[in-house]
Amino acid sequence: MKPFTNFESRVIAFPINNIDTDQIIPARFLKTTSKLGLDKQLFYDWRYDAQGNPKPDFVLNQPGVQGAQVLLAGDNFGCGSSREHAPWALTQFGFRAVLSTSFADIFRQNSLKNSLLPIVVPADVHAALFAAVSADPNATVKIDLAKQILTTPDGRVVEFPVDGFSKHCLVNGVDELGYILHQAPAIAAYEGQHPALINALENR
Repeated sequence: MKPFTNFESRVIAFPINNIDTDQIIPARFLKTTSKLGLDKQLFYDWRYDAQGNPKPDFVLNQPGVQGAQVLLAGDNFGCGSSREHAPWALTQFGFRAVLSTSFADIFRQNSLKNSLLPIVVPADVHAALFAAVSADPNATVKIDLAKQILTTPDGRVVEFPVDGFSKHCLVNGVDELGYILHQAPAIAAYEGQHPALINALENR
């Protein structure tokens, strides 16, 4: 994982509530264990017609979306079944953060483990963001994970919650296994002082 750095980005507005993980990436695409190519399958059933052609009116198929790193979603984003492929598809498309008033717990945890920052914002901020993007499709937000602040297009600074462990892993670019491996010297020192191990070594 790469360390999660501060950034400024345009926002893609997707004002639909209760988007579940099967809509983010349909179940038929879950056979792969590779993240590569999942960006093409993101929101597949909304994004393409029955012949597999892009629907021109769908937001991700419109000109200028490439390079945008923030998805502004409706309420309760990522509900439904658990699948890690959902944040994989979003990050492969280029998203680094999703803004919503709420996230499903499993989706939120899967996102944090895959360098996708789910940011919960108050309802009034949420509505203001949609209005800002509607007025100016090139509106940008700034995200500072270290300080846990989102700066809206009008300059408003909004604090957002994130648990300390997830924040540490994101900022340092390590996953859970990497975090444990970094603790190897401390683990070895502790185990070396364990009475059972000491007795076993003495009685060899």
